[in-house]
Amino acid sequence: MSRRESRMEVDLPGKIELIADLPGHEDKAWHVAWNPARPLLASCSADKTVRLYHYNTISTSDTSDSSSSLKFELNTSIATGHTKTVRGIAWSPSGQTLATASFDANIGIWQQEEDEDGEAENNVNGGGEWECVSLLEGHETECKSVAYSSTGTLLASCSRDKTVWIWEVHPDADFECMGVLMEHSQDVKCVAWHPTEEILASASYDDTIKLYQDDPSDDWFCATTLTGHTSTVWSIAWEPKEGGYLASSSDDRTIRIWRRLPGKGDISFECAAVIEGHERSVYSISWAPAPEKEAVKDAGGKNLGWLASTGGDGTVLIWQINEVPGEPDKSPKIEQTLLARLDAAHGVHDLNAIAWCPRAGMDGIFATAGDDGHTKVWKLILS
Repeated sequence: MSRRESRMEVDLPGKIELIADLPGHEDKAWHVAWNPARPLLASCSADKTVRLYHYNTISTSDTSDSSSSLKFELNTSIATGHTKTVRGIAWSPSGQTLATASFDANIGIWQQEEDEDGEAENNVNGGGEWECVSLLEGHETECKSVAYSSTGTLLASCSRDKTVWIWEVHPDADFECMGVLMEHSQDVKCVAWHPTEEILASASYDDTIKLYQDDPSDDWFCATTLTGHTSTVWSIAWEPKEGGYLASSSDDRTIRIWRRLPGKGDISFECAAVIEGHERSVYSISWAPAPEKEAVKDAGGKNLGWLASTGGDGTVLIWQINEVPGEPDKSPKIEQTLLARLDAAHGVHDLNAIAWCPRAGMDGIFATAGDDGHTKVWKLILS
């Protein structure tokens, strides 16, 4: 019996239900991003476009499962003007601005055109015209990822040129470069901001994760480096509520959970868990708070939320992550419970991205993007 067959025979507490299949890209879909303030889902592709979908809930007699009545419609396809693949996208916390990262080395900043009253056209559903209000230049080659800080005042970008750039966001779509960080020795794959503090994490082809802070009297600097993965680190995701943990996924087929150690001054982390389950590279992870009413009760300890992962094996895995007390005078432990598994989520194709929806009332809803050019929306249902 193979490892896959033995796993599939294990009864899991949850299942993953398909809500919507959204084709349309003419080449592989690289990334998906949920608007945090508006009912919009964005996807980007090697076809150089960004597709925006509006969704709403259709009233049904059965109010116990609103996900079955979620309806998605294409609002617009943005011909970005990028000359190469659009590899990453990120919404600002306000939901009014979208950043695009391209293999042409540039970052596009997009906003909806305003009407005569100064309001964005079709403000709620995003159906109005989107225009590029700023183009950020500086990276020497392929830009791989962009991310807004929780306050929306900072934007980070990373590139195959081995650098991480930090930009300060000013009014009227003006951006100022605050630092160029040249700490990695190889291609930088991903950047992610801490949920409450101005701490930036980056992941690289050099197998490491680096954490950066701002020195008020000087510049941004690398505060610590996390080592342990034995191959490329593709994706990173912070524990969403307090940011006391950071998850990373790798070409080595594992996910690592890193605990931030208490204490003032310099930040430091230790590896708290190594999670296995994928058979190929783990390209993308996403961490969301778990609703208390839907958390698996017998997992024990403090519920840190749901961690979703996917990658080259085409499989989606969803874990509940719990912090449990350790031995006296020892750090707490991390325990993971596999909630649900879905094989061949996009048929025979690799999955490049996975992202939980952060909006209220959308618990358990997530999206994936694959080499088939499709974006799919799913829901985790616990029995």
